[in-house]
Amino acid sequence: MKLSVIVPVYNMAADGKLQFCLDSILKQTMSDLEIIAVDDASTDDSYQVLLSYADRYPEKVKVFRNSENKRQGGAKNEGLKHAGGEWIGFVDSDDFLDSRYYEKLLQKAEETGADVVGTDYTLVSKQEFMPGKTVANNSLQQCGVLDEAKHKDLVMRPGSMVIKIYRRELIYDNHLDFPEHIFYEDNCAGTVWMLYAKHFEKVEEPLYYYYQHDTSTVHTITEERCRDRMKAGELLLLETKARGFYDTYREEIEFRFIETYYVTTVFSYLSGAKRISLSFLNELRMGAKAYVPNFEENPYYVNQIGPEERKLLHIQQKNNTCFLLYYLGLKWYRKLRYRK
Repeated sequence: MKLSVIVPVYNMAADGKLQFCLDSILKQTMSDLEIIAVDDASTDDSYQVLLSYADRYPEKVKVFRNSENKRQGGAKNEGLKHAGGEWIGFVDSDDFLDSRYYEKLLQKAEETGADVVGTDYTLVSKQEFMPGKTVANNSLQQCGVLDEAKHKDLVMRPGSMVIKIYRRELIYDNHLDFPEHIFYEDNCAGTVWMLYAKHFEKVEEPLYYYYQHDTSTVHTITEERCRDRMKAGELLLLETKARGFYDTYREEIEFRFIETYYVTTVFSYLSGAKRISLSFLNELRMGAKAYVPNFEENPYYVNQIGPEERKLLHIQQKNNTCFLLYYLGLKWYRKLRYRK
């Protein structure tokens, strides 16, 4: 088997989302593939939909089910137990693929000898093959045989995992997997996996259709999901230390931690949470300082976080209450100016 496509599934039966995703994989021009679909204890008809596909395409579709909901990371890990392909890919069960997607990625791998190949994706709000806004993932500067400089760049911006294929040996020889029971599992796994890659290449086309809808993870901000992002940041530190990468890529890893655990979480929480908890904001403040005491001196933090965000977070590091009052006042002032 050339390729295993792992599809984690949770409550995607409505509106034909799951069927559209599976059909796009089955219609690939590259036919030597298997679909490893893992139902993550869905409460709708997703499992029945998967079983119907396994009945119709027994040579192509294998279905497994988690007895408890382990989130996408747990479903992907279950899929990895059963994947037999020389290459491994992942597809979110509400997204879909250009029919040439895997053919083009595998052709690039064969031409170059890469062990990871990626592409770009296009944002869509309908289940149709009409490209929307193209989002570039990774850059050509990151491609080729990977030295320390390229790995540093990939630590900073590893790109999405669903728009990549990975050579089997990369995953299994290095005992790679995903964090379970949290959202944002790729924030940890994506970086760690790329640190083991020896050669990365990219197809410069938006071949993956990223379907955005109201229940997407990126559109839902709760304290629980913020805590999951914090956990992903913590796991990134722990994994890179345990695997011997931390000392070589310390500045890059610490920035990624601060960006994930602290900066992104603070501002997404403030902008999207229905109720703001001062104690939760203080927990974020204290956690960032405990893990990386001098993060404000990190060169990536200075150069890549905007001056206004750095000013606000500096205020928070001094006084959490003053920070929240200042932020809310600034938000009110801008809303008032916008109305004028």
